[in-house]
Amino acid sequence: MSNQTPTLAQLEQPFDFVRRHIGPGQPEIAAMLDTIGATSLDDLMEQTVPAKIRLPEPLNVGKAETEVDALTQLKAVASKNKVMRSFIGMGYTDTHTPNVILRNVLENPGWYTAYTPYQPEIAQGRLQAILNFQQVTIDLTGLPLASASLLDEATAAAEAMGLAKRVSKNKKANAFFIADNVHPQTRDVVETRAEMFGFEIITGPAAEAPDHDIFGALLQYPGTTGEITDISDIIAAVQSNKGIVAVAADIMSLVLLKSPGELGADVVLGSAQRFGVPMGYGGPHAAFFATRDEYKRSLPGRIIGVSKDTRGNPALRMALQTREQHIRREKANSNICTAQVLLANMASFYAVYHGPVGLKVIAQRIHRMADIFAKALQQKEIGLLHNTWFDTVGVVVDDKEAVLKRAIDMGLNLRADLNGAVGVTMDETTTRNDIDALLKVFLGDDHGIAVDDIDAIVTTQGSQSIPADLNRTTPILTHEVFNKYHSETEMLRYIKSLEDKDLALNHSMISLGSCTMKLNATAEMIPVTWPEFGKLHPFAPLDQAQGYAEMIAELSEWLINITGYDALSMQPNSGAQGEYAGLLAIQRYHASRGEAHRNVCLIPSSAHGTNPASAQMVSLKVVVVNCDKDGNVDLADLRKKAADVAENLSCAMITYPSTHGVYEETIREICDIMHEFGGQVYLDGANMNAQVGITSPGFIGADVSHLNLHKTFCIPHGGGGPGMGPIGVKKHLEPFLPNHTVIKIDNTGDDNGAVSAAPWGSASILPISYMYIKMMGGEGLKKATEVAILNANYIARKLEGHYPILYKGRNGRVAHECIIDLRPLKEASGVSEMDIAKRLNDYGFHAPTMSFPVAGTLMIEPTESEAQVELDRFIEAMIHIREEIAKVESGEWDATDNPLHNAPHTLLDICDNDWNRSYDRKLAAYPVPAVARNKFWPSVNRIDDVYGDRNLICSCPDLDSYREMGE
Repeated sequence: MSNQTPTLAQLEQPFDFVRRHIGPGQPEIAAMLDTIGATSLDDLMEQTVPAKIRLPEPLNVGKAETEVDALTQLKAVASKNKVMRSFIGMGYTDTHTPNVILRNVLENPGWYTAYTPYQPEIAQGRLQAILNFQQVTIDLTGLPLASASLLDEATAAAEAMGLAKRVSKNKKANAFFIADNVHPQTRDVVETRAEMFGFEIITGPAAEAPDHDIFGALLQYPGTTGEITDISDIIAAVQSNKGIVAVAADIMSLVLLKSPGELGADVVLGSAQRFGVPMGYGGPHAAFFATRDEYKRSLPGRIIGVSKDTRGNPALRMALQTREQHIRREKANSNICTAQVLLANMASFYAVYHGPVGLKVIAQRIHRMADIFAKALQQKEIGLLHNTWFDTVGVVVDDKEAVLKRAIDMGLNLRADLNGAVGVTMDETTTRNDIDALLKVFLGDDHGIAVDDIDAIVTTQGSQSIPADLNRTTPILTHEVFNKYHSETEMLRYIKSLEDKDLALNHSMISLGSCTMKLNATAEMIPVTWPEFGKLHPFAPLDQAQGYAEMIAELSEWLINITGYDALSMQPNSGAQGEYAGLLAIQRYHASRGEAHRNVCLIPSSAHGTNPASAQMVSLKVVVVNCDKDGNVDLADLRKKAADVAENLSCAMITYPSTHGVYEETIREICDIMHEFGGQVYLDGANMNAQVGITSPGFIGADVSHLNLHKTFCIPHGGGGPGMGPIGVKKHLEPFLPNHTVIKIDNTGDDNGAVSAAPWGSASILPISYMYIKMMGGEGLKKATEVAILNANYIARKLEGHYPILYKGRNGRVAHECIIDLRPLKEASGVSEMDIAKRLNDYGFHAPTMSFPVAGTLMIEPTESEAQVELDRFIEAMIHIREEIAKVESGEWDATDNPLHNAPHTLLDICDNDWNRSYDRKLAAYPVPAVARNKFWPSVNRIDDVYGDRNLICSCPDLDSYREMGE
């Protein structure tokens, strides 16, 4: 052993983040390489990845930084943002996130690292929180059916237009009406969607909607400039012409206002941001969406429904799952894949914590601030745009620029896009001092008005700013859950009780193929809640967001280098939105060349369901390309179908490595064929975790890709959202990237519409990916890819003697995921992939991806973050389950009386005095010794999906309903 004194660099090495992120250490890597028969990671890459697509140069994203240094540097960048008091409104307001929710939900990996609740038996906690969100939506909107959240208010409005077209009885109409008092960013997104669907958009005063032959209309309540009007007659008139009416509403105003459902609306939507979720420069925020029960089959997104388990106890699940894209594909209602579950949970907890009384007080206080401000201006004979409002007052001014400058000088942001007026929107953080400062802006420093004096006048005279017939008279949030957790102690315990029902990454590996459930490091998450990032309004003047601009620019440069593209748009706020934005760019590119007729999209049969669903959103015709027996795209079939539609060929959507988990040797040829026939190549970024530092879409030859920042780049899944799906493009597509009507974006077409409500999508979670790349550096990112591939091949090698590995690439290798084929076992034993998935719950694991891309299989993706000990624990579980299947095969266990068929087992099962099964309780609950060391108990037994769909309940049932179901 050398006695040489270590260098400073060697002493600093233990603090390297790369070794924290990558699970296996060097000894484990060496052992796993030996197991699979590779001499090194380089050797494994040579065996696995086709040589012609391996990058010749290393990534150029800088060296790895320590957590401390990276946080210090990002804090310096964040400090360049100017956090001003925001009165801009337009659907975004400041809010107080209750600290019990901030610490125990937003900052808690038990909530933010969970996956979409496809395995409901181990997801009852967040399912209950989302059900609460649906109940809030139902109560406030006055409509009976609510979804589990959408991406933002603007995209929810676009989805409402799609629903209107599907269900309207005015089948011949092709026009959609948007009232001119709808938020401008909402109009922008809806108009973009309409352009691709070929719908005509008509804009004008809301009262003119019935004058047009339309299939639907979008109204705002209150209007974007604050006015509150009774829209019931307008709604009725449009409906009498067989049109569907959607109303975009402010969620806090609905605490005081008559619900849009009572006014007759068919759809009500909006943002739940002001229910305790920071503005975050635009997101992520949960949109709410409600409609009539008869439209449930046309509802976009997910619905959480109440069903029952095998013991007859109430249990929650995602209902009507046949609407999901991976099943319905191009026939899906939408391409929506990611909801905003974490943010919907926060909003629902906000409603639970404050309850109906607390929410009313908050709403009344906001409204009172607006009344005081308006009354003071009226006393000084300052003109107002309207005489009704909830929180927004439009002030008529002679010299708008001077007013705005005075406001800026005093640290206040006002709405600046109104003709001859400025907008002022109050929120729950508004104080008396804020009102005094606002009055100084409009009346001068010596205005001589005391806020308390004006308050006394308003109290005496009563508020007239909400029309009497539009005051809410119906009760809200009467369910018990909103009326019992109002102390912090009780709220803390309620949140914890739900968290304990959910399996997340803080408990065990989640080996979902194609979903990349990897470490979401604490150092990456910390900046999300910095006020420098969280408190900025998305439409704040750009000189106040220099920190964001610098961070986004640097992150964009890194992602451009990683993808091999030339330009990037950060606007898409989910992977599915990225697909949509990428296809939009392709279609706009074709149109610019006089080839707007190109409308055919080739998609392999193995593709993600969002691919064909996204294609139909831009009116592309989907032609399915066959795959060969090894799971690769059938090159001959691709060439034939490309040639058959050559004149109309728009693009192909290809996933790489393939959805089957292998590096296809012919990927360059696929790109060449598409380009030969005038098409573009959309390379789905879902499997980017097997590319970073090894290859790239641009180097392969693709034209556009989206990046799932919530997969490859460490933004957590949040129980089913948030997500981010920025798109990278080659130079020729850059002019066709999304723009924005409120904040113009450089280097793209002025007339390009938006795909999300905010210019840079869900900007407040971009620091997560920024920190990940900053701390990993180029070498670390490449090593992460290599170890992800190593881990997948290690699992494949260890399991291949027990289960068939369905697809392999060169030298018998898989990429970053592997598929095990359960169909022969099912045929021999009757044990299904569902049985195995549920039995894994008993071993403390979330099931791998089930029956995708091939029915009757499990797709396993371990990621680079899982250490060998966790991989071995999962392998032990899978081998032990195989031994259990063998007992069913041999007849030792009955076909139904066995732990696989009855899985998962709950504590109620194990404690049941009437246990009458042929196998031991200990075997049911503790099948291997490792389980006993960290037992996770599923909170319900296997759920009856058929019962849940036949008896759709998407609101919180009363306690009697729960008791009756359990009888």
